[in-house]
Amino acid sequence: MAQEKDLTRRDVVKAAGAATVLAAARKLEGAPAIQTVKAANSQVQYGMIGTGSRGSYLLKHLKGIDNGRCVAVCDINQDHLDKGAATIGTNPDKFKDYRELLAKRDVDAVFVVTPLFMHFPVTKDTLEAGKNTFCEKSLVFKPEEVHALRALANSRPKQILQVGLQRRYSQYYQLLKDMVDKGVLGQVTHVHAQWHRNPGWVLKPDPDPQQQRMANWRLYREYSGGLSAELASHQIDVADWMFGSAPEYVIGVGGLDVRKDGRDIYDNIQLIYKYPKNQKLTYSAISTNAHLPYFNATRAEMGECIMGTEGAVEITVGDDKAMPIAMWFKEPPQPKVTKAGEVKENWKAGATMVAGAVMKGLPIIAERDEFTGKESFIDREMKFARRWLYTKGVMVPEETRNPVDTELESFFNCCRDGQRPRADLEVGLNDSIGVILSNLCMDQERRVYFNEIDKMGLESAAPAKKA
Repeated sequence: MAQEKDLTRRDVVKAAGAATVLAAARKLEGAPAIQTVKAANSQVQYGMIGTGSRGSYLLKHLKGIDNGRCVAVCDINQDHLDKGAATIGTNPDKFKDYRELLAKRDVDAVFVVTPLFMHFPVTKDTLEAGKNTFCEKSLVFKPEEVHALRALANSRPKQILQVGLQRRYSQYYQLLKDMVDKGVLGQVTHVHAQWHRNPGWVLKPDPDPQQQRMANWRLYREYSGGLSAELASHQIDVADWMFGSAPEYVIGVGGLDVRKDGRDIYDNIQLIYKYPKNQKLTYSAISTNAHLPYFNATRAEMGECIMGTEGAVEITVGDDKAMPIAMWFKEPPQPKVTKAGEVKENWKAGATMVAGAVMKGLPIIAERDEFTGKESFIDREMKFARRWLYTKGVMVPEETRNPVDTELESFFNCCRDGQRPRADLEVGLNDSIGVILSNLCMDQERRVYFNEIDKMGLESAAPAKKA
């Protein structure tokens, strides 16, 4: 029998409770909190190394984070340097040599937002200079850097090292992990993830060939890990997090098929990761179409679907204009089978049966729609109204704060209180290993095992200096 397609208000509240969405919203670390202005001496004084597109983006967000203060910026490009200083608006000291920034005694923490090939050397220097460090993903570029950074960071356990994987700081992704751990989705077996763009990265012309390569560093293998590093890294981390382990091996195919403008990275990649409990992540990144087959195609480009034996969740982190959202789909009830092996109910043909039993998606409830018992009459009715609209697909609840802001604020809190970051050293290294081996499997057209990293690059990894 086909089940009812429409959901009552009671169904929604009951389902949200089963997902622990309402009860856990306030308890999870990183949930939105009321901003309070702190005294100047409690702010973490920081410097930004790299004020290009991503660096200036972070500075725009840091401008609204009150537990840190920018005192220095650095970039080799004068225009980027001036833009970064103007964006943050704190009249920071400006440097073109990052080592001069590291010599400033009033710098407590440093953001490393350079091109990928410079992540390790700069991060190494920041740690050896005694600074707490936030490094954008991917944390490292080469196999030998995995071993060298692990040894260095572990020799300095009092210093904070956080990686820019903002999904770890999203309330919705934290709630999803809670659902997975509590068995709400049953046995989680598969993750599907994509990041599709059209046209993706476009080559920026420059009369100086070397300047053109640096301005377009993401397009060249000597500087970049390509789509694996810049896009897939976020979603490999999501799968590792949800499955609770790193993969066993990866296979895949990459191609430079459309964007023939002089770049030497792939313009499309398709990857499959196999995990220890026979769980799998399937991943796709292309540069010819931005369609996302989740949320009734109301969002574009990137998202993940976490699938278990009792349900699935579609989720995306969004961007500055569209906050994170998530939809929960319960599996349809299974037909009952008698001891003799016969189906007890009179089901129709398979295709009809499946179509008739499809569940409508349940929105994961945002904090603003949680019932506290302290609402006014109007607020309570507005919450009921929004929830009803969510079930009808007219509206979708969004996270109330950008995870980028949450991760930046959390970094300063860790610097001040000595807490371990959600996206710590091992999270960042496992993610970088995933990127390195993903590119290797496509380049060598073979199955690459993750334990291969244990022997890769060891001859090049120098011993760490003790603090």
